[in-house]
Amino acid sequence: MKRLTFFLILLILLAACGQENAIPTPPPVSQQPTGAETAVSAPAAVEPTDEPTPLPVPPTMAAEPAAAPTAPPAPPAPSAEILFADDFSGERNPLTGELVTDPAVLQRRPLVVKLSNAPAIYTRPQSGLNDADWVFEHTTEGAITRFSAIFYGKTPEKIGPVRSARLIDLELPAIFDAGLVFSGASAGVRQRLYNSDFADRINEAGYGLYRTGEDKPLEHTLYGNPEQLWAYMDSIGQNTPPNFGTYLTFSEAAPAGGTPASHVTVDYNWTLVEWVYDAETGRYGRWADGEVHADGNTLEQVTAANVVVIAPYHVEDPTICEEIRDGECVHLSVQIQLWDSGGGAIFRDGQRYDVTWHREGRNDLLTFTDANGDPFPLKIGNTWVQLVPTWLDNPVTVEP
Repeated sequence: MKRLTFFLILLILLAACGQENAIPTPPPVSQQPTGAETAVSAPAAVEPTDEPTPLPVPPTMAAEPAAAPTAPPAPPAPSAEILFADDFSGERNPLTGELVTDPAVLQRRPLVVKLSNAPAIYTRPQSGLNDADWVFEHTTEGAITRFSAIFYGKTPEKIGPVRSARLIDLELPAIFDAGLVFSGASAGVRQRLYNSDFADRINEAGYGLYRTGEDKPLEHTLYGNPEQLWAYMDSIGQNTPPNFGTYLTFSEAAPAGGTPASHVTVDYNWTLVEWVYDAETGRYGRWADGEVHADGNTLEQVTAANVVVIAPYHVEDPTICEEIRDGECVHLSVQIQLWDSGGGAIFRDGQRYDVTWHREGRNDLLTFTDANGDPFPLKIGNTWVQLVPTWLDNPVTVEP
């Protein structure tokens, strides 16, 4: 009996050892999980609920949950507040509405610099256009155009090519209380410039101007060093803050009452100017004769926050000849009567606004009113003015 009991105990122990060391047998192939199946059994059905079912949290993360990702802050919406003269402290540029990083620049005198635009092969891309607060494009004689660029709040690397003055430059230095930088003029224009109320602020091919030595006609190689141009104003005691007769108004947000205007074309006959609105930047990009018009300093496209199109009276001055051929005058000087008031359009934020422009006093800035006679705000930033000759037939085309 004892022997039988011993064998029974031994058999039980051997069976237990075999169970512990056995290799598990895989289930039949028909029962193995596939890519669409799961190895765990499905949970029991639950009653539907309106509350979302939370995902299970791994035990290792339950005590220290991960922080939720932080979304980048949304850009602030443009302010509808209109900036008036009282808002222009010593840190805001009254010509652009922009805050400046160095308020000292607003203590210097603005400069009107004459820039050539013809022929394009020698003059484009002009340097400094994107740093100008305002640029006026105007007809010289015939159908060619030239620029008068106003520099005040920014200091470009260089400005040029600098060319000769025209009758419009009797008005712009008075409007902006500026110095005038140019190279040459017809006898009649020069006489009027040096008899003007800003004659003491003229820099004609003088200090701060230099030749680049490029392989092109000499008249297209004159450039200005802005720091030296302002240093010249210092040396003659004229580098003082401007006194404007009137002030502009500005707003970040687009005013009400505009109509869509994504593409503006001005056909001067000699050159075709296009402004195309970019909704991403909120600015108009400039094209000239079907090509991107770039700034020579950066090779970036010329852009503007505001494009102003106006057509003051254009008349030829019979006493001033700008071009003589074979002993005969073939082109008289053009007087652009940028005074009193007239109709026009301002393009900003992809919209067209019909306005009235004003300049009642000689030292008044060019200001604008809407149909109700209220001040019309420019968009904060730079402004281009297209001065359109009154003799052109429907030169401006606007596409929505």
